[in-house]
Amino acid sequence: MITEGLTTLKNVEGLGFAESLITCCCPFVTFGQIAEIVDKGTTSCAASATIFGLIHHFSGCAGCLYSYFYRSKLRNQYALVESPCPDCCVHCSCLCCALCQEYRELKKQGFDMSIGMEHFTSLSLSHAHHTCTNIRRI
Repeated sequence: MITEGLTTLKNVEGLGFAESLITCCCPFVTFGQIAEIVDKGTTSCAASATIFGLIHHFSGCAGCLYSYFYRSKLRNQYALVESPCPDCCVHCSCLCCALCQEYRELKKQGFDMSIGMEHFTSLSLSHAHHTCTNIRRI
């Protein structure tokens, strides 16, 4: 039985053609988007993409290990099970598939990956301010 989330073997289900193509041709872009959300905005998409791109370009396998670290962080944040194989194996055997799974999982969690974490933070602060203002009025 195939379960949902990161454990599914259907790697690109739920992704549009554009996202899949970008992940295959420019995995550093997708990684940057994922890292920005997983880091809760402390690292920008551009910074994460640049770091990953340089590591991956100059050392090959070290890029997979770097992205594996973020997969583990994502699992811890959303209490996802590491199954059917270890995260390191997934990243080293098919980096694009692993990134597609993570991208899809964050979309499933309600993130719009195209707008980044800064937008979510400003929405949350705006919503919190609006809620606090309404509470004071009561």
